[in-house]
Amino acid sequence: MKPSAETFVRSILARAGIEVNGSRPWDFQVHDSRVFRRLAAGGSLAAGEAYMDGWWGATALDRFFERLLRARLETSVIRPVSVLGGLLARLGNPQSRRRSLRVAKTHYDLGNAFYEAMLDPKWMQYTCAYWRRAATLAEAQEAKLDLVCRKLALKPGHTVLELGGGWGGFARYAAENYGASVTVYNISQQQVLSARERCRDLPVTIHQRDYRDAEGSFDRVVSIGLCEHVGPGNYSKFLLLKARCLKEDGLALLHTIGSNFTKTWSDPWIERYIFPGGFLPSLRQLTSAAEPFFVTEDVHNFGADYDPTLMAWYENFSRNWPHFRDKYGERFRRMWEYYLLSCSGAFRARKIQLWQFVYSKKGVEGGYPSVR
Repeated sequence: MKPSAETFVRSILARAGIEVNGSRPWDFQVHDSRVFRRLAAGGSLAAGEAYMDGWWGATALDRFFERLLRARLETSVIRPVSVLGGLLARLGNPQSRRRSLRVAKTHYDLGNAFYEAMLDPKWMQYTCAYWRRAATLAEAQEAKLDLVCRKLALKPGHTVLELGGGWGGFARYAAENYGASVTVYNISQQQVLSARERCRDLPVTIHQRDYRDAEGSFDRVVSIGLCEHVGPGNYSKFLLLKARCLKEDGLALLHTIGSNFTKTWSDPWIERYIFPGGFLPSLRQLTSAAEPFFVTEDVHNFGADYDPTLMAWYENFSRNWPHFRDKYGERFRRMWEYYLLSCSGAFRARKIQLWQFVYSKKGVEGGYPSVR
């Protein structure tokens, strides 16, 4: 006889050491008994939506996801939805120019005040910080920016192309601290407005245009957190663009979240509610795409640093939420909480990674000195 939905969900959670209505911080708390049928039928997407609706919770949601993902049990639930996502991805290009505008409008253009309340105040970095010698989020984000500049061996007078750009933090840091001239391509209207103000009176030019429009010849080419929006059908063109815009003796850096496994789909909840068209590349996908254009000089994985980064963002978000409650509402709060804490648990479980690649066109003479 087929087990009930509740029995099915309980059995999966038990294999990760998670109890239903238990007393530990990571235990699954039921607020609506219909949640079992919803999870059994809808997998990953249903889990996120049910949390947004208040049907279940956990005292420490990050620890719930850490345990679930360490046990590698998520495939027991999400595989049926993921196969459909992979089919749809092969039938079209979710990261085309037109479709790429979705993530700017639904996520990055939420409002600069919202992100100012969550991110580090000076550089407004919305990618993984570098905590090796840092004690605070602000210190760790500045350390990340300096790490990128040192890996690129930036010098005064260097021209830099940045694809993505966020709120202008890297461009501003590279111009102020290394004397570089930076050209940025970014499709988010709100980010561009903020970045232009933050980089005022600096040798920084910011275009509100798709990264695919980039042109020119530069000493350095960098992308920090853009590759997650490029998509597997575009990796070769993306790296060809970097190579085309890079001088023969230049260096390029790619900073991206990555997946341990090569897939053709994204998490359906993240794709629908957080990053439309988002996709995490694997090492195989990126190295294969880079082979015709670059020598891979360095690969650095500091994915474990994303856990404290996300937890710092969540602390800032929670502390400042009263300022945004009336504008966004409770369902948005639970959505954002689920996003930040589930991702924190995934990085803590080492399910996903953060890589920085350094590329050259012909190989650095005498070898590239790894920078950490």
